[in-house]
Amino acid sequence: MTGALEAEVESIALSIAPAPLPGRDRWSLMIFGGLLLTLVQFSVPYEGLVGLPITFFLKNKLHLDASALAQFNLIAGIPLMVGVLFGFLRDTWSPGGRGDRGHLMVFGSVGVAIYAVMALLPPSYFVLLGGVLLGTCGVQMLWSAARGLVSAAGQQQAITGQMATVVNIASSIPSLAAYLLGGVLSAYLEGQNAVVAARILFLIGAGLMGAIALFGLFGPARLFTTADTGPRTETMAADALRLLRHAPIYPVLLIQLIWQFAPATGAVLPYHMGNDLHASDAQVGAWYAIFFGSFAPVYLLYGWLCQRFRLKTLLWVGTVMAVLQMSPLLMIKTPHTALIAAAVMGAMGGIAQSAYTDLAIRSCPKGLQGAMMMLFMTMYWVTVRFGDILGAWLYGGPGGFRAAVLVSLGIYALLLPCMLLVPRHLSAARDGERATA
Repeated sequence: MTGALEAEVESIALSIAPAPLPGRDRWSLMIFGGLLLTLVQFSVPYEGLVGLPITFFLKNKLHLDASALAQFNLIAGIPLMVGVLFGFLRDTWSPGGRGDRGHLMVFGSVGVAIYAVMALLPPSYFVLLGGVLLGTCGVQMLWSAARGLVSAAGQQQAITGQMATVVNIASSIPSLAAYLLGGVLSAYLEGQNAVVAARILFLIGAGLMGAIALFGLFGPARLFTTADTGPRTETMAADALRLLRHAPIYPVLLIQLIWQFAPATGAVLPYHMGNDLHASDAQVGAWYAIFFGSFAPVYLLYGWLCQRFRLKTLLWVGTVMAVLQMSPLLMIKTPHTALIAAAVMGAMGGIAQSAYTDLAIRSCPKGLQGAMMMLFMTMYWVTVRFGDILGAWLYGGPGGFRAAVLVSLGIYALLLPCMLLVPRHLSAARDGERATA
């Protein structure tokens, strides 16, 4: 295709908005999509309500140091690093011909079984490692279905920015509650014997997985039908090749790799707060709750801004703020000042996180929303887990926690030149001005 013809096609695409759903139906899509994402976020075994007590159990009961904990997370997080495979499975396989409903019912039930079995076994390093590993595999299929659903709906209704707000709110609010409850739950479980503690933890996870399976069975038809891209016409190999040849995905994947590589806020932060600042487990949980919770108001603001400003503008504004996001960590001296820093940092990163998610949804090839969004999340977990390894190494060296913060700041500065790589036709529109990437 010639450059002139390509530009003309892009111009036409930007000028044609899809026939919008009535406001009540659009809100219904976003609310139920957000509810599904929220349930999945609460149920994950690698962070939040279930994952944080496991972290403290490994740290306080089994006496793992920062490096050993980072290695545990790296091994247990292997399914997170191959998330695109789960996305392809979602896009190409329909359990019982029921599409995403089938995925939610099947893998929600599998999650119940995994957590129930774990509740019956005595806790140990390898029992916890196996439980988190298997549970994460099931959760990855649930994420594939949930993120594929909301991304396809966002593209079809030209509300990618508003769906990005839904995706991020559905992550931050559960994280806020989960880290608060997870920290308190961890402190409570310290007073119980190990068997009782593990049983309580995994039974909570089983209940959450059951709720997801019920959502698949009884969830609203509009959410599932709106995101339906029709029958498959290509093989999985052809779809994989189509995704790899889809050039618009690469800038946002590179941005994601850089944005999530933060050695200072991963596995090393609880050790810095506990050992150096003498914070309690509940205060560490509160730090993460405040950090994720302070993103939420900015996410809501983005849902308004994306309808009034082009994505290109929001990408640049968000990135400039994001480059400096880690700087408040250089000034924390007490648990109290750490909590204040968490609030500032969350607010500074909200626009960038929203804009990058918006860009990822716009970049999805038709029919491969699950694969693309899981690839986007794969980049997140690859860089987070290896960031944990680097953070633990820096923390154990002469530079300590300060070195981890400075490295994080230097890495984030690389986001600025990445903005020049974003395809113009993806970033030139506001919500409502285009239907698909």
